[in-house]
Amino acid sequence: MKRKRVLLQLILIISLMLFVLNQTNAEEIKEASMRVRILETTDLHARIIGYDYKNRKSSNEFGLAKTASLIAKARQEEPNVLLFDTGDAIVGNALDEYVWKTKYMDFHTVHPVYKAMNLLNYDAATVGNHEFNHGLDFLKRSIEGAQFPFVNANIYLDGENENGIDEFNYFNPFIILERTFIDNNGKRQKLKVGVIGFVTPITAEWDKQYFQGNLKIKNIKETAQHFVPIMKNMGTDIVIALAHVGLEPDKGLKEQEGNSVNALSEVEGIDAILYGHTHLLFPDKNSIGSKEINNGLGTINGIPAVQAGFWGNHLGIIDLDLQKENGKWEVMSSQSMNRPIYHQNKNTFIPLVHEDQRIIESVKLLHQETLKYLNK
Repeated sequence: MKRKRVLLQLILIISLMLFVLNQTNAEEIKEASMRVRILETTDLHARIIGYDYKNRKSSNEFGLAKTASLIAKARQEEPNVLLFDTGDAIVGNALDEYVWKTKYMDFHTVHPVYKAMNLLNYDAATVGNHEFNHGLDFLKRSIEGAQFPFVNANIYLDGENENGIDEFNYFNPFIILERTFIDNNGKRQKLKVGVIGFVTPITAEWDKQYFQGNLKIKNIKETAQHFVPIMKNMGTDIVIALAHVGLEPDKGLKEQEGNSVNALSEVEGIDAILYGHTHLLFPDKNSIGSKEINNGLGTINGIPAVQAGFWGNHLGIIDLDLQKENGKWEVMSSQSMNRPIYHQNKNTFIPLVHEDQRIIESVKLLHQETLKYLNK
C-alpha cells in the first residue's frame, strides 16, 4: 500500500513537472516577438552626391551621400535592420556618362556607385531597366564589384531545352539570408529572410539590341507564383520582393496582366514589397487610397510595401512586427513610411541631414574628373 502511494506521488510529480514544462515552452513561443526594419533605396541613377552636373551647381534635392545619414539614423533606432536597393542605380547622369564613355571600368575594379553602396553594407539588390543601357558586358563587370548579392527571378537566358522549358535564370532568382536578430526580450533569434527580385518586362523592348537572342523576361506574377513556394519549402521565414516595376503596368507593354506591383501583391507568401521604377512615393500621404491601397499603413492588398522616390531623395522604411508561434514566424503588423532628405519651402530645399563624408570621399576624384570631362 505504501509503495502504491509512493508510486502515485511520483506519477503526480512527473505529471506536474511535464505540465509546467509545457506551459513554460508555450509561454516562450508566445513571447517570442521582434521587429525587423527593412530599408530601401531606389532609382539612384548615379546620384552619389548632391551635385547637379547639368547646371554645374550643388543641390540639396538628391544624393546617396545624404540618404546615407538617414540610413545610419534608422539603424540606430532599431536593432534588426536590412538594407536593399531596387535598381536603376548606375545609369543616369554625367558621372555615369563619364564612367561609360571613357572606359573607366577598364582600369577600375569597382563601379563608383557600387563602391559607395559597399560602404553602406547593403544586404541585397536587384537590377532596373536602366542597368542594361550600356550592354550586358558593362553590367556584368559593374556588378562584380558589388559586395552584396543581386537577385532577379524573371530574366532568363533566351533558349529552351528539348522539352521546351526555360532552364536558366540570368541572375540568381532569389537568396535566403540567415540573420541572427534580437527579440523584444533581448534574446537572440535566427531568421531566414528570402529575397527575390523582378524587373518590368518592357526592359527587353527598350534595350532590344542587348536582349534579342540573349535574354527574355517573363511575367512577374507567374514567376513569383513559381518561386515563392520553393523559397517557403526551403525554410524561409519571411519573403521580401524587390521589384523594379510600378504599381500599375508600363504603358505600351504587350502583356499588361501580372506585370505590376499590384499583381505581385496578390501572390501568397510574400511578406513585403520594395519597389521603384516610376519615381513616385508610396505610401503617399496626399493620395486618398482605394480598396487595395492603405496609405496609412502603407499596404497594397494587405501586403506592406514602400517606394522611396528617386535619386536618393527619400529613404523607404517598412517595420515588420513578427510573432513566433509553433516554431513559425508570422507578420502580426506593419508600418511603411518614407523619410526625406530635405524640407521644401516653396522653391527652396532645406537639407534635413548632412552628407556622409565616406561617400563624398569615395567619389571625390571621379567627381573632379567628370567636371573636367564636361568642360571639354
